[in-house]
Amino acid sequence: MREQLIVPTMAEFMAQGKQPEVLFWVGCMGSFDDRAKKVTKAFVKLLHKSKVDFAVLGTEESCTGDPAKRAGNEFLFQMQAVTNIEVLNAYEIKKIVTACPHCFNTIKNEYPGLGGNYQVMHHTQFLKSLLDEGRLTIEGGQFKGKRITFHDPCYLGRANEVYEAPRDLIRKLDAELVEMKSCKSRGLCCGAGGAQMFKESEPGNKEINVKRTEEAIEVKPDIIAAGCPFCNTMMTDGVKSTNKESEIAVMDIAELIANAQDL
Repeated sequence: MREQLIVPTMAEFMAQGKQPEVLFWVGCMGSFDDRAKKVTKAFVKLLHKSKVDFAVLGTEESCTGDPAKRAGNEFLFQMQAVTNIEVLNAYEIKKIVTACPHCFNTIKNEYPGLGGNYQVMHHTQFLKSLLDEGRLTIEGGQFKGKRITFHDPCYLGRANEVYEAPRDLIRKLDAELVEMKSCKSRGLCCGAGGAQMFKESEPGNKEINVKRTEEAIEVKPDIIAAGCPFCNTMMTDGVKSTNKESEIAVMDIAELIANAQDL
């Protein structure tokens, strides 16, 4: 029997005259991409486990406009952003958490200029805060002693200098954190940022995601940990193209913790 995951909407909270502790911004990938949906579910399970009062916008959530802006369509970006901001402000949202660094960066840094001011956290930061407050506990379990390398998403790392939260969570799994040669402020893009996910490859002799995956393979990991649905797709494709599927798993931080908890 499939377990029912209860995900309340902001409209339901408003109908009861209540306000959630945090709004979970799911994002396009987390809503529609089959692989990223698993990350969404893992994160929701952790929110339930930590007894966090959260809500989603549901059908009222639209794309943040990040791909449009990166592709150079400022007009479309502003249309999408203003529509979202009107919804968020109507619900008097104060705090937002998202598992997508692109949504995180756009809402945190680009929405304020259009009237959208919120406290925005990446899901690794939020999970770390739950850990620090004692609301979430992490046991190493199945990941004890595993070699895990973390691929820094561009919009989480270099753009917003969030490096330690995901790494702290990996260490809590009793895993061995191994760093790639290009990491943290010198991290290498997976190749999907800046709306590149949606366009054809340009001439060259190697895909950027394959180059990045090869850097990961050099440190002989059991798992490549990701903190972004786009990175997850690109690194998974990289692992397939290097025929390492049977040896290396690509998992989001939320999935690692949820699996360690047997959620």
